Amino acid sequence: MKKIFALILAVALSATVLAGCQSGGDAASGENADNSESKVIKVGASPAPHAEILEVASDILKEQGYELDVVEFSDYVQPNLALSEGELDANYFQHQTYLDNFNEEYGTELVSIGAIHYEPLGIYAGRTTSLDSLPDNATIAVPNDTTNEARALLLLQDQGLIEVDESAGLNATVKDITSNPKNIQITEIEAAQLSRILPDVDLAVINGNYAIDGGLKMSDALAVEESGSVATTAYPNVIAVRKGDENRPELQALVEALKSDTVKQYINETYEGSVVPID
Repeated sequence: MKKIFALILAVALSATVLAGCQSGGDAASGENADNSESKVIKVGASPAPHAEILEVASDILKEQGYELDVVEFSDYVQPNLALSEGELDANYFQHQTYLDNFNEEYGTELVSIGAIHYEPLGIYAGRTTSLDSLPDNATIAVPNDTTNEARALLLLQDQGLIEVDESAGLNATVKDITSNPKNIQITEIEAAQLSRILPDVDLAVINGNYAIDGGLKMSDALAVEESGSVATTAYPNVIAVRKGDENRPELQALVEALKSDTVKQYINETYEGSVVPID
């Protein structure tokens, strides 16, 4: 009887040990899966220049064991909604002022973890080929989102075409125009469409990324935001993440890669002033 009991006990102990080994194996397997998943960084971006810049950064991240998954967006709303809803780890397409306004309007909690570059706005020729030949009652298209519209109006003011209420500052809209001697018709257009409507307007003030998308170069612009202007210092393009994710190692690695000398060199050589890296 004792032998039978000992045999049963031995079998039970063996089963327990085997179960423990199996359980440990599953846990290890699950842990590896989690680690593998955390190595993939899913980033929403505008096609140009952001997705192109991320492609360069991806090679740097690969050396650190990270895989970059870039999802391209053609507008300024969906990439923030996707990030807020957890469909992305980060996005790279917007400046800080736009991000702040978006959070206020949509009730999101997105934050910047690094400023990467800025894109000067430019005035591009449509039906009119120079600022000096701009006729009375000309039509000028500007971005229809609040922050970029203000930048556009301030750039037009810098060229002596209009005057804007000083108190409006970086929140200026067409309602804040105080002087318009040529009776210019300011048309507010979705930023992504501006380069496409150039044949239908006299001039258009276009964001750097959408100018690139439209095949335009900074050298094509009739006027550009100056590098030391309030607008260029207030509107650096940032990496945005959900509040609480700021210290995730993979996201910090993303910012470091985008601020690397390799990426800065690529930006300077590729975009020739249309995109300017930030130290």
